[in-house]
Parts: sequence; structure tokens; C-alpha cells
Amino acid sequence: MQREEKVTWAETSEPDGPAPRQRSKLSKYKSIRQQVSLSEEKFDTRTLPADIQRVYGHLAEKFGEEYALTFVFTVRTASELHRAWHMTLLTSRILQQIKDKFNMRMTWELGVFKLKFRVEDGGYELHRKVPYDYDSEFQDLYMKIAVALVEGRITIHQALNFQSDTKHGKHTAASGLFLRDFPGRLVLYPIEAATCAVIFFSGDWYDAGIAALCGFVAGLVEYALSTIGGDAKTLIDVLVGTSTGIISGLFYRFHEEHDICLPAIFLGTLYWFFYGTAFVLGILEIIAGELETGVVRFMAVSVKTFVLTLGTTFGMRIALENSYDAWFDQAGCGNIDLDTKWWRIPLYLACSASALGQYRLPIVHYWRGLIVQLVGYEVQYQAATYFVNTHQQDNLGVASSNVLGAMAAVLAAVYLSGIVNKLSSYYNARLLQRNPEPFSSFGESMYNLTAWWVRVSNAIGFGRKSDLTFLEMEDTLRQQSRELNDPNHARQQITLNKEQEGILLEAIVGAEPLNIWSLLMPTVYQLVPGSLIAKLWFNSVFPPDFVDEGEATLPSGETIKTEVPDKQAEAVFSNLMVIATSLALGLMLGLGLVQLLNFIATKTLKKCFSVDNRSQSTENLIKRKDARQSIMATIPEDDPDSDDELQDVNDEADEVEAKTPSLTEVNLDLLEDSEASDEKKDQIAMEVQLP
Repeated sequence: MQREEKVTWAETSEPDGPAPRQRSKLSKYKSIRQQVSLSEEKFDTRTLPADIQRVYGHLAEKFGEEYALTFVFTVRTASELHRAWHMTLLTSRILQQIKDKFNMRMTWELGVFKLKFRVEDGGYELHRKVPYDYDSEFQDLYMKIAVALVEGRITIHQALNFQSDTKHGKHTAASGLFLRDFPGRLVLYPIEAATCAVIFFSGDWYDAGIAALCGFVAGLVEYALSTIGGDAKTLIDVLVGTSTGIISGLFYRFHEEHDICLPAIFLGTLYWFFYGTAFVLGILEIIAGELETGVVRFMAVSVKTFVLTLGTTFGMRIALENSYDAWFDQAGCGNIDLDTKWWRIPLYLACSASALGQYRLPIVHYWRGLIVQLVGYEVQYQAATYFVNTHQQDNLGVASSNVLGAMAAVLAAVYLSGIVNKLSSYYNARLLQRNPEPFSSFGESMYNLTAWWVRVSNAIGFGRKSDLTFLEMEDTLRQQSRELNDPNHARQQITLNKEQEGILLEAIVGAEPLNIWSLLMPTVYQLVPGSLIAKLWFNSVFPPDFVDEGEATLPSGETIKTEVPDKQAEAVFSNLMVIATSLALGLMLGLGLVQLLNFIATKTLKKCFSVDNRSQSTENLIKRKDARQSIMATIPEDDPDSDDELQDVNDEADEVEAKTPSLTEVNLDLLEDSEASDEKKDQIAMEVQLP
């Protein structure tokens, strides 16, 4: 890494000793980020791939280093969010904010696997083929990095270096690193397989044990083939299915004293490998107008599921003499009535915890994820139970329960995150010195509670050590800040070493709100069992028996029995469409309801309580935050007006901007106004210094 000479915030000393330093009235409101000038560790562009280095060189020569680095940051952000299974619709929102903030002249196409980036009206174009995997932690971190850059809290060099450190696991807790990759990741496979077999697919505890064994073997297969790499990785699905079919088939064949539910074992084990959320996202993308991406995603996951299914039937053929009869042997299925069991919810939570591990969500955030998952599941479950008697002949009950479950999950994720962010703001304000005023009793309690949680999570090995280190730095930083702002003290700068600078930067980025979609994606994963599509493919391999329709009398007087296809068994695909589409609609309705409730609350406060004290900068910040969560927002550049209309709009905007003084200028004038109250001055000063 190239390193520049460190520059301090304060003035240098005169030869005859420290001169008295003149500080403005705003100095006491400077946060620790504004008081410490971090040493600018320049991003080493030599670490970039060859093609992006070439584009970077051309852009830097023509438009400057910062413009070229912003293009690099945008490409890396899109690639890593895509790799972490972030929705393409949401990734486009944050890319658009980066583009607008830094006046980037670039476009992009985000497909299922292929990503295209164009800059300078297509003068340069980069292609990436990025496989995706579940990664809620990176989905959250890369979004926070981008938000911190857009909001001006970090520089472009800091953002790029933070991305590199994130990629190398430097911002992940030790517990997260254990579950992030093999061999530690192997502990999750049997837990998810066993719990899913019982909670979702009508298996019993014996089936759960077999599923756990199959899940562990499936994990070993994926571990081995991933280690070999290359073409071996393409065999993961078929070999996982084959191993599952062989093990389950052997138990079915040689343990005749216990009835076995093969569908429960198969679907529970393969649950890990079924991208159930892809069906919902595909529907969302189609509704949002991203037809190519949505259709390709839907078809791709269908083919992937068929490969897993076919591999399983190969395994059954190896282990069993009659695979057809074994598949339709339902004697061992449905022996547990979950409605009567007290452990239904604890078992679901255990299954959900394994799903959060699969999604690589940091363990310290499991409690948030489990709350959102439980709310969605319980609303869906209770609604389905309520509608079961009134919609026996149609799928309206299933669709309604899915819509309600998804809406409840969205509301839980948004408002739980809002509450947690509000409560944790006291902790961040204290450590980052964003608020010089003493806290109320409630604020002090919230700070102590958060500090206690940081210490406890580190004591049990779940938290990041850097969080505890920064907490322990609080007294030292506050003391140095007081000395720096004391005109009579000799301190000229706040001193941090390289490690402490990194910890401070991590705290600044970590103070950004948690990405709610890092909680919603595992919830959607649990609400739509991807194994439903597997049932469709199993029915194509093992066609269901015909059912008796009754007897018919021919004109000759002869009586015959008539048989028709089992419509219920063949309706798996229509059921899948009902579930996937209803969940997609539930997510859209949930987000729409959140916006409606927020709009009503804002208007009510303004009208009834005359609360209208938000500055324009605060309003813009809230709008940017809402846009990052929206999946249906449109980008004007995708369908621009005519040149004449655009020119009129631009001219009008330039005229308004020229006549309007900046927020800082207005607020500084008010601060000097002797008639303004001290409380108003404090509020304005906080807005000016808002990081």
C-alpha cells in the first residue's frame, strides 16, 4: 500500500511556543471523525484485475484519479452485492445514488450471472460473470460502505481499502469466520436437514436422524468438490442428490421395522441446495419490468432443481429394487401433528437459526433475524390454519396466508430495524462524539445496555473484538478531545496509531443502519420451501397413479371403472406459482404499507403538533435511505423526456440553485444571530456537523 504523510487537524506550533488557537463556535460540535485527520492510506490499484486497471488508467488520465477510483468502487460494489445474493433491483438503487453523487457517466446491466458496466457513453465496457451465494453479512457491509461514501463520511480511498479488508475477513467476527467457509460450515448441514424434514415435510424424528446423516454427507461432498475446484464444482448438485438417494434408500430397504418418509428426508436434505428465494425474486423482477433477468432466473433455478432431483432418483435406483413404490410409500409421513406440539416454534427457530448460518448473518444479529422469521412464519401458519376450512377447493387460502406472512415480515424487519437503530444511536453518538449534550436517563440506559451487549457478545466469542476495543478507547478519545478543544491546553492533535484508525473507520461504517434486506432474504427463504419445485420434477420421474373416478355404464349395459389423472398431485407447478407470486406481492404490499404509514405519521405530526423542523439535507438523507429499500422505484434516465424538456428543467434547476444560499451559509448566519435561542443554535450546529 502507498502511504501519504500524516496531516493533523490542528494548526502547527509557532517557533516560540504554542500560539493560542482560535476556534469557532461550532468546534464543540465536531464529532471524533471530524477532529481526527486519518492518515490517507491510498488504495493500491495494482491489486485490481488487468482489464479494470486499463480502464482505470484511461479514466484517471482524462478525468482525474477520484473519478476513476469511483468507477472502480462502483464496479466492485455491484459485483460483491451480486455475489452476496442482493437483489438486482436494490443493487441498481445504490449504484444510481453513487452515480448521482459523483456525477458518474456510466450505465450497467445486472443479469442473473453476467454483469455489464459501461462508462463514458460506452467508451469503455467491462463484463463480469459473478456466481451468487447466500451472504447476509457482506450484503449488509458492502451496502454500508457505499452509503458511508455517498453520505460523505469516508473518502474513496478509505472505501476501497475497507472493501478489500472486508473481502479478506478483517471485519468479520471469529465466530462468523468459522461458519463462513469449510470445514466449520459443515455443522450447519445436518441441523438444517433434520429440522426441515420435521417442520416442513411431515417427517418424524427417525426421518430427522437420517436427514441429518444425509445432510452431513452432502456437506462433505460439496466441501470436497469445492476444494478440487474447476469442472468438479459442476458435479456438486448431481452427486449431492445421488448420495442422498443412496443413503435414504439403504435405510428404507434394510430398516423395514420402521416406516420411513423418503420425501421428507429428500426434501429436508436438499433444502440447502434449493434456491427457493430465486422463484420469488424472479417474479418480483418480472413485475418490476426486468423481464429478461426474471425469466432467466426462474428457468435457471428450475433446471438446477431438476439436476438435484434426477441425482436423487439415480441414488434410489442404486439402493432400491423398486424406486417407484418407495417414493409413493407414505406410511411413514405425517405421523406428527405439529398443531398439538409445544415444541413446534422452538423447532422452527432452530431451523431458522441454521438458515441464518447458511446466509452467513453475524451471530450477534441472530436475534433480529429470528424475530423477523418467526413473525412471518407464525402469521403465515395461523392464517393458513384459519383459511383451511373455507378454501378447500381453491388456492386462495394459501395465497392469502402467504401475502399476510410476507407483509408481516416486512413490517417486522423495517420497524424492528428502526427501533434498534434509534436505540443504538445513543451508543454511536457517545463513542463517535456526535452529541455533546448529556443523555437523558433513557438514553443513558440505552448506551449502557448496548455497551453491555458488546462486552457479553465478546465474552462468549460471538462479537467482533474491534467493537470491544473501540468501546475501551472511549474514555481516552474523549479526554484527548477535551484537551484539543481547550485553548489553554498544549495538545495539538488527537493521536491514533494505524490499528486504532482502522477501528475508528470500522465504527463509522458500522454505525450505518442495518440493511433490512439482509434480514428479509433469509425470511423469504423460510417462507417459500424451494422443495415444491422438486416435487414437480419428482412427479415427472415418478408419474402419479390415476385415481378412480367411479363406474360408468356403456350403452351395451356393461359396467366399467374409470380412472383420471390425479389433478392434486399434478398441480405442484400451479401451487408453486401461487406461493411464489403471492409472496412477491406480499413483499411489495408490505413495503408500500410501510411508506404509507410513514407518510401518514409525518403529515400527522406536522399538522397536529406543528412539527416541521427537518432541514432539507435531512429530508434528502431520508429520501435516499427509503430509495435504497424500494424495489419498484423508477430511474428517470431509463426513459428520459425530450431534449427540450430536459433543458428547460436543467435551466430552472440552475436558476433556483443560484438564488438559494447553501444550508451551511444559512445556518451560520443564524448562529451569529443574537436573537436566536441557544436551543435553536445547538440544533442548527448539529445539522451543519451531521456526519
